[in-house]
Amino acid sequence: MKIKQVPVGGTGWAKSSVNAAVFRTNSVVTHGEVQYTAFYDGDSNVILAKRKLGTSNWEVKTTPYKGNVKDAHNAISIGVDGKGVLHMVWGLHGQALRYVRNTAPGSLDLTAQMPMTGQKEASVTYPQFYNLSDGDLLFLYRDGSSGNGNAMLNRYDVQSNAWQAAAHPLVAGGGQRNAYLNTLAVDSKGGIHLSWVWRDTPDVATNHDVCYAYSADEGRTWQKSTGEKRAAYHY
Repeated sequence: MKIKQVPVGGTGWAKSSVNAAVFRTNSVVTHGEVQYTAFYDGDSNVILAKRKLGTSNWEVKTTPYKGNVKDAHNAISIGVDGKGVLHMVWGLHGQALRYVRNTAPGSLDLTAQMPMTGQKEASVTYPQFYNLSDGDLLFLYRDGSSGNGNAMLNRYDVQSNAWQAAAHPLVAGGGQRNAYLNTLAVDSKGGIHLSWVWRDTPDVATNHDVCYAYSADEGRTWQKSTGEKRAAYHY
């Protein structure tokens, strides 16, 4: 398959991997015929851009927001819900949640910062959005720190325009370790596959064990590979 590059224009921050971090899974998203991207420019501003698929003309907007671009953990993550509303988080490495969404479907104008659920949002890292078949969104993140944190899962109801805690926690470290999650994988039937390793301290050398969980109902319930139901996973 031939991949076509479509330049957005302007300059992107290139003195760290913050615009290309391996865990930056939601930097380009598509809703219908519109594609969105987000990145930091050379002055650490958060840039949003959109284009119609099949064209090379991007509408680019410098947002009022900045991030700590020297730390690649502070990657931007975006998601678009079933109504076409873009959601964005950025600048998070053990920081209080920085979350906004656009003011109208298809717009590049953003709201002021706001909470999601208002719960467990004081120390957020590795934020990821995932689309669901009914237009809702999942938001996965770590609450806490390396070696001492929990994986948390929120769900956005596109009809009520509200976030709810889906699993607080989903994978719990018990105050002694944390789970380093891989990207969620969604199969052809809509099943969600989650895998992770445990880390006992901030040192990567303390990673151990490969673990797995599966949800057949878009994150509402989870089970082990044996089929045993679990509300949360603890070491």
